[in-house]
Amino acid sequence: MILVTGGTGFIGRALVRHLSEAGYPVRTLIRPSPRTPRLPRGVPVDAAVASLRDKSGLRSALRGVDTVFHLASAEHQGARANLLATDIQGTLNLAEAAAESNVRRFVFISHLDADRASAFPVMKAKGIAEEYIRRSGVTYTIVRSSLVYGPEDHFTSGLAWMIRRAPFIMPIPAGGQTRIQPLWVEDLVTCLLYASESAEAANQTYEIGGSEHFSLRQVIEIIMRVSRRRRRLISLSLPAMRALTVYLEQSVRGFPASGFWLDYVAVNRTCDVNSLPRYFGLMPARFAYRLDYLAPPPRMNLLQWLRQQTAMMTRLFRR
Repeated sequence: MILVTGGTGFIGRALVRHLSEAGYPVRTLIRPSPRTPRLPRGVPVDAAVASLRDKSGLRSALRGVDTVFHLASAEHQGARANLLATDIQGTLNLAEAAAESNVRRFVFISHLDADRASAFPVMKAKGIAEEYIRRSGVTYTIVRSSLVYGPEDHFTSGLAWMIRRAPFIMPIPAGGQTRIQPLWVEDLVTCLLYASESAEAANQTYEIGGSEHFSLRQVIEIIMRVSRRRRRLISLSLPAMRALTVYLEQSVRGFPASGFWLDYVAVNRTCDVNSLPRYFGLMPARFAYRLDYLAPPPRMNLLQWLRQQTAMMTRLFRR
């Protein structure tokens, strides 16, 4: 049995789907909530309802489990996030429970530049969580990933959301000169599956990213081209961008960015472009070739529109 935390998130849904397709029995940890969890449709999965703060609930969820994929994080909750409870204490609780339950492998997704001495809250929280895992006694594999993209992600879909709603101009932090290394979600999941099975990956930490380095400005320009929307990019200082982000996060429902996101793009977040081929024998996808999910639907010409209207009227009169 495999336990996945964060299985209702963007990466978690892709991972659960791949595990199920490979024939693994999957259990996902779901925190108590009145909302219906967003599990992958049509995928058989067990559900264990427990919080990462609930040690007895975690021990119950780990019964019969030999592999844990720990993806759960509070960072995408923005201003409402409790990194101490979820990312730090929650990881400690889960790692200790996994060690007590003799879990064979504990796979943890972290970030590039995770460090307990970091000035950025998420990177600091991930760095502390990594240390707790290493000290827990469980056999682990830590994968420090660059920004991950794919359908329904927080990265490219969030930028496309902001581009669509921006009134002619699009503010970007510090000219968008910081460099990032987007990683296709399917490539990340493939690496996670390999890491969970490989004896060589035991008690190792990997830093991985896509095959290309881009500036944030270049990424936004590519997304504008794919989504067929043009906005003038204007540079704002990081303090001004942070103030604007805090205001929009509190006043605009569904605003996809947060202060944590600004922290990520405040400095370069890259690693060796050959990391996937070297560690996992995998050639990563090209960024611009995987963004078709951001493209607008094709427009109908007049003949197609007339045919659609005729079909609708025919169905209406048949009733």
